[in-house]
Amino acid sequence: MINSQAVKFQNPKATIFVPDGKPEAEALKRITHLGIGAHQDDLEIMAFHGILECYHRQDLWFGGVTSTNGSGSSRIGLYGRYTDEQMMATRFSEQNRAATIGHYGAMIHLNHPSSVVKSPVDASLKNDLKEIFKITRPKVVYTHNPADKHETHVGVVVAVIQALRELPAEYRPQKVIGSEIWRGLDWMVDSDKVVMDVSAHQDLAVAVNGIFDSQIAGGKRYDLATLGRRQANATFFESHATDKATHLIFGMDLTPLIVDPTLDLIEFVVGHIKTFENDVRKKLSGRLKKQTPFTK
Repeated sequence: MINSQAVKFQNPKATIFVPDGKPEAEALKRITHLGIGAHQDDLEIMAFHGILECYHRQDLWFGGVTSTNGSGSSRIGLYGRYTDEQMMATRFSEQNRAATIGHYGAMIHLNHPSSVVKSPVDASLKNDLKEIFKITRPKVVYTHNPADKHETHVGVVVAVIQALRELPAEYRPQKVIGSEIWRGLDWMVDSDKVVMDVSAHQDLAVAVNGIFDSQIAGGKRYDLATLGRRQANATFFESHATDKATHLIFGMDLTPLIVDPTLDLIEFVVGHIKTFENDVRKKLSGRLKKQTPFTK
C-alpha cells in the first residue's frame, strides 16, 4: 500500500486498501455503508450489520475507516516481544485480510496515534473524516456510541459528529448509528434502540472476528465475546415472545444530532439514561403499589 492519491489526509502515513483492486477514487465513490472505528477489529464488532448488508452485492458497498495505528495494543505470548512498529504492521495486515474476506469496497487506515484521536483540540481526525464523507457520501454510517467507556472510541464518535455538522447537507448520510463495544446498549429502552439483525452468515462473522490473532492470542477473546453478546441480545430482547433472530446488535440512533446541530451531545446521551431511569422507576413503583402492607 502507498499513501492515498484520492484523498489528502492529515497524516502522510495514511493508506487506502482496495480488496478488488479498483482505483481508489472509484472504490470510494461506490461506498454506501461506511464504518468508522478507533481500532483494527472495531468495525467487525460494531459495524457487522453494514458488512452483511453489502456482502456479495454490486449495488451496496461497505467501506471501513480505522482511525488509530494500533501501536498501543496489548501483547503477550507470540506477540510479547513485538515492537510498536511490528504490532502496527501486524494489525494493518489483519484488518486488510478482514476487508478481503468481508468483500469491503475500501479499507482506510488513518494511522493516527490514540493521543490525537482523544485530544479535544487536535482536529486531524475530524478533518480527515470530512474529506472521506465528501468523496464517499454514504447512506449509512456506523461508529461508536457516545456512552462507550473507551476514551478513544468516544473521541472517534465526537469527531464523526463534528465532521458531519460542519459539512453541507448533501454530504450527510441518511442514518448515523452508534454501536456497542465497550458497554453494551441493552440498558436502552427497546423503543429507543436501533435493533440490527445479524443472524445471517455466521461463518462470515466467525471469520472476520477470528482473523485478529494478535488480539486473541494476546489474551482478549473478542471473537467469542462479540458473538456471545449478539446471541444474548437476541435471547433477552423479548421476554414474552420466541426469538425472531439468533444474533442482534444494538445501536443508538445518532441521526438527530446531525439533522439538528443545535442539540447538545451530552444532554442527548443523558436523555437516554434518564429514559432508562424513568422506566426502572415506573416498573418498581407499579409493583410496590400493588403490595399489601405488612401487618402483624
